[in-house]
Amino acid sequence: MNHTIILEDFKINVKIKLAVLWTSVMFCYIYEDYFELYVPKRVERIISGDSLLNTPQKLFAASWVLIIPALMIFLSILLKPKLSRLFNIIFGTCYTALMLWIASNYSDKWLTFAVLFAIVESIITAIIVWYAWKWPRV
Repeated sequence: MNHTIILEDFKINVKIKLAVLWTSVMFCYIYEDYFELYVPKRVERIISGDSLLNTPQKLFAASWVLIIPALMIFLSILLKPKLSRLFNIIFGTCYTALMLWIASNYSDKWLTFAVLFAIVESIITAIIVWYAWKWPRV
């Protein structure tokens, strides 16, 4: 007697997949930034203004770097398929390149965790590009 259990599965719409992937990458961004606070002397450098984001312009630019993926969570669902596909390909490609560039520029041994996050983030955004590129046709 064969008692194989077959679990129910259903097809997930590509829009939902993209939104979930952008959500995952946002969690990685947030956790990496949070963990960076545990690097020795990091908080002191931030308080003293001796950090990467030490001008209003840099802080403004960095804000956009995080705003775009946050917006892509709901834009992936709300936009028409052609526009959603285009935005996911463009921003997914840009963020994949950005994270790979960032990963290649870390040299401090305390930031090896940040390299790990950057690699995972680049994999997720590459998957976003792949799903958007392979968007199912009617």
